[in-house]
Amino acid sequence: MRLYTYREQPDGIDRIGVELVPGSLYALQDFGMQFADMNDLICHITPEQMDKLRTAPQNAVPIPLDRVCCRAPIPHPMQDVVCLGINYAAHYKEAGRFDKEAFGDRPKAIYFSKRVNEANWDGGTIPLYDGLVDSLDYEVELGVILGKDAWNVPAERAQEYIFGYTIINDVSARNLQTGHKQWYFGKSLDGYTPIGPCIVTADEIAYPPVLGIRCSVNGQLRQNGSTGDLITTISEIIAELSRGMMLKAGTIIATGTPAGVGMGMQPPCFLQAGDVVTCEIDKIGTLTNVVGNS
Repeated sequence: MRLYTYREQPDGIDRIGVELVPGSLYALQDFGMQFADMNDLICHITPEQMDKLRTAPQNAVPIPLDRVCCRAPIPHPMQDVVCLGINYAAHYKEAGRFDKEAFGDRPKAIYFSKRVNEANWDGGTIPLYDGLVDSLDYEVELGVILGKDAWNVPAERAQEYIFGYTIINDVSARNLQTGHKQWYFGKSLDGYTPIGPCIVTADEIAYPPVLGIRCSVNGQLRQNGSTGDLITTISEIIAELSRGMMLKAGTIIATGTPAGVGMGMQPPCFLQAGDVVTCEIDKIGTLTNVVGNS
């Protein structure tokens, strides 16, 4: 099952839609349900209601997906997105080659966060911020969304806490990321967290997810890996973090990016105005954004 947040008009109200047949949505109201937004649904939907969403409602007319304005599936995350740094071996090597001081040491998992005032969406514009950012980069990542509060979760039970999966582009201003000796600012500029196009519920994807993950720029394939190659696995991430912090339902975890980012190319090749960035993960879909002038 795929869950979308959409608007019927560009300046309209955010609504939740369920895609049961490719290319069309049933409005959540067609199932006799009402949630304020996707965060509310994730936190409060019951197993019985989830089962109900898997069957098309009688007499309801689906809405063609190409006639609505899709938003990020969670437009306003309740907390910062939890991120994993250099969590693929080949990306670890290319990052260290670009800046050994900033990226060259990984004794344990590297965690950081992204502030997201509003998540960017499939089709949204990634700002350049001329005069502030001079090395704009892309990073396709598998996003994991938790469906219930996780505290002190054993690794072998981590799967039980996953609501679903999405695609995240961890857009990064490399000059800010390395110049400030920390990653928060360079990762958190407005528009630098495209998420989408939807949430695929966890029951649709075998665990642990072993999915092709790719990113292309202007049709040129740059990243091409597998989510099965994570250094720190999803189960290990949830188990380690939940030993000392409550991971609330609705938490979004960006699990890291494979090799092929712009800073890893020789010479580095960063994004420019007009570039089209397409992130793709098997069984989830594609997330496409255009780089625009500030």
